[in-house]
Amino acid sequence: MEWALPEWTVLAVLREGPTHGFAIAALTAPSGELGRVWQIPRPVIYRALSRLAEASLVAPSAVESGPGPQRTIYTIAPEGAVAVDEWLAAPVRHVRWLRSHLLMKLALLNRRTLDPTALLAAQRAVLVPIVDAVAAERDQRDGFEAVLLTWRHSNATAALRFLDEIS
Repeated sequence: MEWALPEWTVLAVLREGPTHGFAIAALTAPSGELGRVWQIPRPVIYRALSRLAEASLVAPSAVESGPGPQRTIYTIAPEGAVAVDEWLAAPVRHVRWLRSHLLMKLALLNRRTLDPTALLAAQRAVLVPIVDAVAAERDQRDGFEAVLLTWRHSNATAALRFLDEIS
């Protein structure tokens, strides 16, 4: 199944170790470490946990008691670990997803002190043909069509520069 960014983020955080939804929601809150990249509201985190549990990629493993409501601790299943590791290594296929998906992948890799070099190289390999194709198409158009393609080309070229700067 193709998961959305909230599910992948939850799965990647659980790949770091067992935790509960409230802790994941704190990470993805506006002031959270991952929320600086992409904010994911608490209800969306809990919905993602539910979907991942239904798919047997995570499972409740304990209940944490303390002040406030009890919190269910989730643990990633081996299939979930494999899936999220593959997702973290895969380049983003659309330029429009770089801001969300690629930056989240880089933040998640950084949290685990994993080297992003292979991901960055794979991402560059995906972007170069996109930049070339958009440039070729833009050169054959005029009017607003050329303006739109110039916008797309500028964004894709900026993404390549970004990859070069952090590689």
